[in-house]
Amino acid sequence: MLKRRAPLKLLERMRMEGQTGRRSARIATVVTAVLRGLSICAPIATVEAPAALAQSFEPKALAAEIPAQPIAQALAALGRQTGLRFVYVSGDVRDQRSHAVSAGLGAHEALTRMLEGTGLKFEYLTPHSIRILVAKIAPPQEPTTNPGGGELQEVIVTANRREENLQNVPITIQVLTGETLAKLNATTFDDFVKYLPGITAHGVGPGQNTIYVRGLGNTVGGMQASGAVGTFPNVAVYLDEQSVQLPSRNLDIYAADLDRIEILEGPQGTLFGAGAEAGVVRYITNKPKLNVTEANVSAGYATTAHGDQSSNVDATINIPLIADTLAVRGVIYNERRGGYIDNIPGTFARMDTDPGWQLYGGPLPTNSPVINNAAVVANDINPVTYQGIRVEALYQFNADWSALLAQSYQSMEADGVFAEMAANSLGQPLPDLSVQLYNPSYDNDRFENTALTLEGRVGALKLLYTGSYLVRNVEQLQDYTNYTRSLGGDYYSCANPTPTTVQCFSPSASWHDRVRNTHQSHELRVSTPGDWRIRGIGGLFYENYRIQDQSDWFYVTALPYFNPVGPPTGYYTLNGSQLLSNGTPVRFYTPGAVFVPAPVTSNNPNIRPLGDGFFNDITRGYIQRAAYASVDIDLIPETLTLTAGTRYSRTETSEVGSDVGSAGGCYTGADGPPYTGPTAMVPNPCVNHSLFNNLNAEGLDRTFSSFRSRANLSWKITEDALLYYTWSQGFRAGGFNRAPFSANGTSPLTLGNSPQATEHGGWVSPLTFAPDTLTNNELGWKTMWMDRRIQWNGAIYQENWNHVQIDGGASGFLSLDVVLNGGNYRVRGVETSGVARITSGLTLEAGAAWNHSELVKEAPLLWQDGTAIDFSALKLPNPGGALGSPLAGAPPFQGDIRARYELALNGYAPFAQIDAVHQSHSLAETNNLLLDLQGNSTAYDLPAFTTYDGALGVGKDTWLVQIYGENLTDTRAQLYANYWQWYKAITVSRPRTIGLRFSYKFSGR
Repeated sequence: MLKRRAPLKLLERMRMEGQTGRRSARIATVVTAVLRGLSICAPIATVEAPAALAQSFEPKALAAEIPAQPIAQALAALGRQTGLRFVYVSGDVRDQRSHAVSAGLGAHEALTRMLEGTGLKFEYLTPHSIRILVAKIAPPQEPTTNPGGGELQEVIVTANRREENLQNVPITIQVLTGETLAKLNATTFDDFVKYLPGITAHGVGPGQNTIYVRGLGNTVGGMQASGAVGTFPNVAVYLDEQSVQLPSRNLDIYAADLDRIEILEGPQGTLFGAGAEAGVVRYITNKPKLNVTEANVSAGYATTAHGDQSSNVDATINIPLIADTLAVRGVIYNERRGGYIDNIPGTFARMDTDPGWQLYGGPLPTNSPVINNAAVVANDINPVTYQGIRVEALYQFNADWSALLAQSYQSMEADGVFAEMAANSLGQPLPDLSVQLYNPSYDNDRFENTALTLEGRVGALKLLYTGSYLVRNVEQLQDYTNYTRSLGGDYYSCANPTPTTVQCFSPSASWHDRVRNTHQSHELRVSTPGDWRIRGIGGLFYENYRIQDQSDWFYVTALPYFNPVGPPTGYYTLNGSQLLSNGTPVRFYTPGAVFVPAPVTSNNPNIRPLGDGFFNDITRGYIQRAAYASVDIDLIPETLTLTAGTRYSRTETSEVGSDVGSAGGCYTGADGPPYTGPTAMVPNPCVNHSLFNNLNAEGLDRTFSSFRSRANLSWKITEDALLYYTWSQGFRAGGFNRAPFSANGTSPLTLGNSPQATEHGGWVSPLTFAPDTLTNNELGWKTMWMDRRIQWNGAIYQENWNHVQIDGGASGFLSLDVVLNGGNYRVRGVETSGVARITSGLTLEAGAAWNHSELVKEAPLLWQDGTAIDFSALKLPNPGGALGSPLAGAPPFQGDIRARYELALNGYAPFAQIDAVHQSHSLAETNNLLLDLQGNSTAYDLPAFTTYDGALGVGKDTWLVQIYGENLTDTRAQLYANYWQWYKAITVSRPRTIGLRFSYKFSGR
């Protein structure tokens, strides 16, 4: 026995010491020969009778399930339970994953199932030892060339920060694998979000969306200066291990060479921290493969009804540079999507009924300019181009430690606008897919990300460090001419050169936003083996998140009567205080005001061009430090598991910079418009003499700390049936308003405008709004039926969203661009999904979500003296909404159903696919108090819609060609509507698109 076991011990020791590559291959060959020779002494032959060898030694059946995991770890777990020993070349198994195997299986059956589909096989060397080796490699094939009639494919996710079978994770997760994305011809966020019941997005174009999960949305802030004044998202977006959130701007990562996209529903505050309040969208890239050379290329062409043509190409290559040690993987892509919105001819003229003109009174001057848009009239004005590259390098130090370095770059250039005008500013209807804009518009969005991941083992523990740095730069220009019809629009474009005359200038206007967003994050994570009865995971996390936003509004056209504005160089005080007795800031025109020089942080310290009527120059963000831990305890092995975890977070929020307006103190005319301050004091340029706020002087830094926890109880009723209960918490960071503002001038909340306001000191907006929180209670099930040919999952849940951050300006009687903590909402819902392999080649997939949201507690707004405001006594609605009112982006029902039929025909693999998506009506906003110029609530109702997609194609060996159609019925689905540009803008689904796509794959060793 000693002579028999010595070679195996030697090999194990050498493998533990990390010797790999050709040397390990030679050792494995030598050991195999030695073992085969020694087996002559055994009563049974070794290779010639593997089944007999398996029977001559009867290892114990599995006492515990072995989850899906890297092959090396799975073999170690199998060896511990059965007493078997395994010989293999480390490079052959390093990039492979096992299938999960259940308790009670015999060793032979368990190993067979574990290696299924991996390209590996095994043979017995002795009754106690088994060699794992690579089977003969067949030419790679598209998934469509292997129509299946057997069990459904297992999906591996990392929602719990460890690799697990989707069916064993006790939360609701929707997964789009790289294979599924290819089948759906989905490469952008707008392409795939429609296939995710329970997920909605409100936005105005690519990379300009706010994502909602389970209807938890209220649309705070528009695209204008969202980096400066918008709330942080409540759904986190991740690129691998890097958080990439930005207010109102989802990072639209092009879906090339992705392993999968995971959508984690419900609060994920324990493992993902701030921003993962309602859920997480995770883009998981394909990693380099050692010892495998492979490449693929895909190209396509498409036409869009009422629009321009589109084309795309992407290519991926994986190259091993050093055997068993170093590999590099890269992808490059370019896609141009043709536009479909037309800028049609139009003219813009002021009207006597414009709210802004009412400030002047009297008839409109006969010389008021009328402008047209002839210079920018064009068809298909909204093409978008995605270009990018991603390179990843994997270095395997030894069998236990590796390093992964990834570098990503993407440029997205979107021209025009992606929302049609329901009507022009006068309420006159416009044709579908058309607008009347008077200035150029575009949105350029670029990011680059560098990430390093170190992964290894110390004893039985797995350690991971990941560090990332992302830089995102956005530049956006939009037409804003319709602002002229607003209350303040004519103030900046008309003047009173004499007491009896008014002169008006061009109503043309635009806004320009430049955003620089950085994320620096570091995480250290440790976890125990997944097959321990008590297993845990814990870590330390650090993130430095910054947004630099410079937004400028160019609506001053009465240029001779305004001086240019610039960043302040201090602030004003009265009797040593920056605030008046009513809580509002001391201004330059306050009698007795004293100017105090003080620094201000500026991204652009220069005087603004003449015509810039208002600008934000703000830097904000937070530093997040956290420690978390989660423990799983098998109360009954492989049957009943209790999970408990918590996260302590300390979030240090801050905001600096300034906002500056040219109203009042910068007007240099003889008389000036109404409410103009003294003209004799106006300097040129107009610095420290306008309606400005020096944020540095306000001390906008607050620290919020809290615990956010979760608990799960999972019952594995059978190998294929899981029942679970989950309780979880999430949060998102708070922030700041730019200054304490009183209510609007005519509001009953303004001091002196009502007896209640006078008694209680009026209402003034707070400088700080606190984090809002979400608590989820969920009962779910995950099941497989009919020999794993049918999968049925679902969940019933209730989510309580408390102290929700709301837009106070939407009320019409509070201050504009003010965020407040409002009331509490409750969402009750049901989600279900199923996959069925009906017959050989026919697969049916379906999903549905039902959600009911309502306000269950009104917002407790306070007077200056701390007394709660009684809105009923003031005969005003609560700006946070009425009890029972629903959330925005919360359709009561969403559903998706897809059928795909695949054949094997004379070496070819034809297929056909059809998909239907339905969404019921929903609201664009939660607050219905703000009205447009036609008197309609801007909480627009978005009608229900149904769209259909389909595809036909054929594959053979390494190539695949297909014809696909999206929105086959050319439906005008209204995805979102807003009034941010002073007209009703409706984001509609892309018109019917028919495309041809070809792909080719190559692989070898």
